[in-house]
Amino acid sequence: MFRFRSSLIVAGAAGLAVAALPVAASSAPGFSGRVAKPAPIVVPPAPINRFMAPAGKSNIHNDTFMSDLYRWAGPVGKNMSVASKGAGGECASITFNQKGQIVAVCVLPFTSAFLTLMDPNTLKIITQTELPAPPDYPLSSNTSGGGFTDLAGGYFYLDNKGQAVVSTATQHLITYKPVTTRGITFFKVMYDVDLSSFIGSSADVIQSALPDSSGNIWFATKFGVVGVVNRAPAENQPLVQVTKMTGTVPNPLAGQDGQPAVLNEAIGNSFAMDQSGGVYIVSTQALYRYQSVGGTPTVTWRTTYDNTNMVKPGQKTPGSGTTPTVIPGNRVAIMDNSDPENIVVYDNATGAQVCKVPVFNKGASANENSLISVGNSLIAENNYGFANAVTDADKVVGGMARVDVASNGTCTPKWTNTSVVVPSVVSKASSRTGLIYTYSYRKSTRGWYWTAINFRTGKQVYSQLVGKGPRFNNSYASLYVAPNGDGFVGVIPGLVRVRDGR
Repeated sequence: MFRFRSSLIVAGAAGLAVAALPVAASSAPGFSGRVAKPAPIVVPPAPINRFMAPAGKSNIHNDTFMSDLYRWAGPVGKNMSVASKGAGGECASITFNQKGQIVAVCVLPFTSAFLTLMDPNTLKIITQTELPAPPDYPLSSNTSGGGFTDLAGGYFYLDNKGQAVVSTATQHLITYKPVTTRGITFFKVMYDVDLSSFIGSSADVIQSALPDSSGNIWFATKFGVVGVVNRAPAENQPLVQVTKMTGTVPNPLAGQDGQPAVLNEAIGNSFAMDQSGGVYIVSTQALYRYQSVGGTPTVTWRTTYDNTNMVKPGQKTPGSGTTPTVIPGNRVAIMDNSDPENIVVYDNATGAQVCKVPVFNKGASANENSLISVGNSLIAENNYGFANAVTDADKVVGGMARVDVASNGTCTPKWTNTSVVVPSVVSKASSRTGLIYTYSYRKSTRGWYWTAINFRTGKQVYSQLVGKGPRFNNSYASLYVAPNGDGFVGVIPGLVRVRDGR
C-alpha cells in the first residue's frame, strides 16, 4: 500500500500535517524539445459572471462555459525551474484571488480535505482549515466511487468577493473568507447553508455548485439531485428548490458480484452555464438543459447519448466522463461513452445533435476530463487504462485529438497525437501562446512531465520533467496557469509549480 503519512511534517499557520515534497533546484534538469515561439489564437471574449471571480481564476475549468482556456500566456519552456510543496494532500482544485494568492482545496482521499491559502512565489501555506466530513469518515459510504469530489470541494469556486464557496461532504454549502487579525490569517465562515434535508440520502454527495447570472447557486449531486439556492447575500434562510433525475438503464454486468439489474442515473462531474440562463448537466445517461422557472430547476430538454454503460479503465462512472463545454454558435459539447468514444455537439436551444466524430481507437478510448474549447476547436484527451493512482500509469494508452466544429454543423478531425500519454489531468490551453498544456507520463523513466502541445499541429513542443514515481502522480487533479505565466499542477502530496526563467 502506498502511504503518505509516513513522510508528514508540520507546517503552515494552522499547524496541520503537511506531506513533504522535494524542492527542485533553480535550474531543472529533464527538459526536452525547444522553447516555444508564441503563436496567439483569436478566440471569443471570456464569459463574464459578476458573481464569480474573473475567468481563468474562478474554478477548476476556468469559467462558466467550462472552456479550460486561458487568455494569458503560460510557460514557453525557457530555462524552466520546478518547485513543489506538500500540503496535506492533493491540491486538485485551485483558484487565484485578487492578491494573486492561491486558494485551493487539497485532499487526502478518503481521509481529510483542507481549504488552503498559499503564496504562489514561495509556496508557503498561509493558512489551512479542515473541511467538514461525516462523523464515520472514512468508513462513510460517501467514499464509494472514489476521488476528491466525494470528500469535499473538488468543484469549489471563488466568488466575486474572493470568497471560496465549498460543497462539503456533510451536504453543506459553506462560504469561507480569508481574514487577517493581529497578523494571523484564517478562513472565516461567512455563510453555511445546510442542504441535507433537500438531498435526502445521507450517502449522496454534492458534486458541484456554481452561481448563475442572478446570483442563485445551482448544485448537482452524485445521485442526480439538481437544486437551486435562491438567496440574497444577507439572508440567513435561503429558499432551496430541487428536482431529481429518475432514469435507469439495464446493467451490462447484472448478476456479477452482486451487481444490480439496472443502473440509476447519476452525475459524476461539474456542469456548465451559458449566458441565456441555460444550465447543462451530463448524467450517466443523458445531457440535460435546465433553466430556473420561478426559482425551480426545470428541464427544458434531455438528450441521451451513445453509451456502453460500462465503467472503462480510466473512468469513474458508466457514462460520459466530461463536464459539458459551451462553445460559440449556441452549442454545447461532451464526449459520450461509446466504443470508441465520440465528441458530440448539441444545439443549446433544442438539444438536437449537431454533429459527432469518433476519437481514439475501439477498445481503448476513455475520457474522464472536460474537453478544451479554443473557440470552435475542441481538444480531447484519452485516459484509457488509468484506474489506480499508484500502479496504473503504465497501463494508460494515451493520446490527444482536436476536432473543429464549423458554422454549418460539421465536425472535422484536425489531428491526433498518439504519442503523448495523459493518465488523468485536466489539460488546459492558452490563446496567447497557442499551446495546449498537459501533464504526461513516460513509462521508460517513470517520470511525470509538464508538457506543451502545439494547438495547430498537435505536435509536442517541449516537455519538462517534474518528478519520478507515484508521489508525482496528479490522480485526476487539474493543471493551472497563473496570470503571471507560472504553471501549477496538483500531485498526490500537494502542489507543483513550473516556471520560465526570468
